Amino acid sequence: MWVLRQERLTLRSGQVGLISDTHGLVRPEALAVLKGSELIIHAGDIGKPNVLGALASIAPVVAIKGNNDRDSWASDLPDILTVQVNGVEMCVIHNVNELAKDSIKGELRAVICGHSHKPDMTTREGVLFVNPGSAGPRRFRLPVSVARLKIRDQNVQAKILELRP
Repeated sequence: MWVLRQERLTLRSGQVGLISDTHGLVRPEALAVLKGSELIIHAGDIGKPNVLGALASIAPVVAIKGNNDRDSWASDLPDILTVQVNGVEMCVIHNVNELAKDSIKGELRAVICGHSHKPDMTTREGVLFVNPGSAGPRRFRLPVSVARLKIRDQNVQAKILELRP
């Protein structure tokens, strides 16, 4: 499998690509935007293992399974994961509504999620919540998007990037 198992990572540039809800579709536009990332986080509903392979051709991948990742290839992926990048603790979960409220206390600085297909970035109680939206098949009139994180000196900045498929 192409997925990193480490929970503490140090990146030189602090560039992290975020992607979710690919549902088996690897868009060339998404790969182009994610180039330059030192790490890619997939927040679930991957769809097919070739998605992780394509992402791993750019950078190491951290991934969790979503509610649609039920096939045997996804059985080893966690449902939720805490990862520390450049000293910043982040939680990766597919459906943010399943995150226990007491989980966002303490050292947690960011929550990366998916599921809704709606790109969103908000800060609550000092925690940055980022949903990169869906990079897979277009759903309704929602945009196709990914996101980027920049983590440096304990600061986390996020930007959502709409793709033009």
